[in-house]
Amino acid sequence: MNDKKYLKWYNKIGYGSGDIAGNCVYALLTAFMMIYLTDTIGLSMGVVSTLIALSKLFDGVSDFFFGRMIDKTHTKMGKARPWMLWPYIGCAITLVACFSIPTSWGQTAQYIFFFLSYTLLNAVFFTANNIAYASLTALITKNTSERVQIGSFRFIFAFATKIVIEAVTIYAVGWLGGGVVGWRMVAIIYAVIGLITNTLSVFSVKELPDEDEGTEKEAKKENQLTFLQSFMTLLKNKYYVIICCSYILTQLYASVIGMGTYYAKYILGNEEIFSTLSLAINITMVVALTILPYVIKKLGGMYKLNIWGYVIAALGRVGVMAAAYMGSLPLMLAFTAISTIGIAPLQGDLNALIACCSEYTTLTTGHRLEGMMYSCSSLGIKIGGALGTAICGWLLDAAGYVENAAVQTASTVGMLNFLYLWLPVILCAAVGFLLVFLRVEKANEKLIGEKV
Repeated sequence: MNDKKYLKWYNKIGYGSGDIAGNCVYALLTAFMMIYLTDTIGLSMGVVSTLIALSKLFDGVSDFFFGRMIDKTHTKMGKARPWMLWPYIGCAITLVACFSIPTSWGQTAQYIFFFLSYTLLNAVFFTANNIAYASLTALITKNTSERVQIGSFRFIFAFATKIVIEAVTIYAVGWLGGGVVGWRMVAIIYAVIGLITNTLSVFSVKELPDEDEGTEKEAKKENQLTFLQSFMTLLKNKYYVIICCSYILTQLYASVIGMGTYYAKYILGNEEIFSTLSLAINITMVVALTILPYVIKKLGGMYKLNIWGYVIAALGRVGVMAAAYMGSLPLMLAFTAISTIGIAPLQGDLNALIACCSEYTTLTTGHRLEGMMYSCSSLGIKIGGALGTAICGWLLDAAGYVENAAVQTASTVGMLNFLYLWLPVILCAAVGFLLVFLRVEKANEKLIGEKV
């Protein structure tokens, strides 16, 4: 472990605040995009879900493309910071567009408008910004402890932002005029907040100079790789594949939990209860992430903590399920908090694990591919998040969901119970299983020891 200190406290906070901007996009899309399109605009859940899934075909290519572009970039600002700064302007514009579907247009035109704005937002602008932001974990410090700390700061800001967005958005839409006008105004406000916080985050840190990043010879060697060679180098790193799959599953989980808007509205009878359920998740997450760096330091690593965390997460979601069938909201909230405690470690240290994974690639191949390595973060967020939303939409549509119905069909109620109560348990168990094989810290120590 590198003991040299690279960051001041204000660098760590400044970096972490960048996820305010990220979640002005991600949290709004995950929790409210679908219900806006179906219950406000009146679009078909099945068609919207299909369009979201089709959009992911572009994402799969763009993630690795922008990751490679970051690896090949060399400017006075560094490799990643320019790609974090400028694309967010596009994020802000297309986020507002997604929540500004013209109501005077025919439905075909509305579907096209949504698909284009949503695809530009996710496949282009958010991809470039998010990969660059994640890559900075490896580019501004080589100290593992600091990487965990900035990862924790990042997700503290992320979940604090989610608390606010999920708690106030429904109310804010009403305060700002309701309907399409209210949603558009909310999107504009979040876009402006995102622009400001993203810019502040970019200029709060600096990337390591060449002498700390690596030799000029290594940089030339890295640039000699073709896109395909870089991609194949990633796939040869088994830890990258495990992290990528884990990331996708954790974002699938987030999307499924986001269906709580429908669960609260049609099962619990009050969509505002979703805000209460979200608070149980987000407040617990912020508290857990605050102490996470100290826990990891005490345990001397991330491996066991992550595994046992997901055991607790799965058991917590079993408790949520039991409480829901008992009809006890207080117990649902309590077990939701317990499950969140289990999820917190991986949320906080995932960027540090990706940095370890990047080091494993450098140690085994001699190539530095931080940008492409961190593509798994953007890939996981978008494929896991959007595909999760699409799958949930398809299943609800197939079950007979009717927007704004006073009473949903028995099959729809059953599907909502499956999506919000059963599926999270399955996903937690799957992530825990993958984490058993993620021994990248020990693998790096062994490789370094062999070179000494």
